Amino acid sequence: MKSIEKIREHLSTGKYELSAHALKRAVEKKILFFEIEEAGNNVKIIEDYPDDKYSPSCLLLGYTTQGKVIHLVVSRAEIDYVKIITVYEPDEDLFNGFEIRR
Repeated sequence: MKSIEKIREHLSTGKYELSAHALKRAVEKKILFFEIEEAGNNVKIIEDYPDDKYSPSCLLLGYTTQGKVIHLVVSRAEIDYVKIITVYEPDEDLFNGFEIRR
């Protein structure tokens, strides 16, 4: 299972691929690639899904340099890049401190 350090490295250096769903969400929510990379520098795992359907995955929380909050669900498969399953700006009403579901 890919470590958080490797996930950060891949996200911050542009070594990621967006699923069709993630690309659709990024466009809808106006989340730019450079924002994913900025948030990638400081992401942390807030939920882990080791038994996810296709591969282990996790929910990440990261911040851009402008303070934009981004959630990413990524695969933790041991491949040479990070597969982003979805990306969005979390709703404050659904998360305490953007980290814990209400």
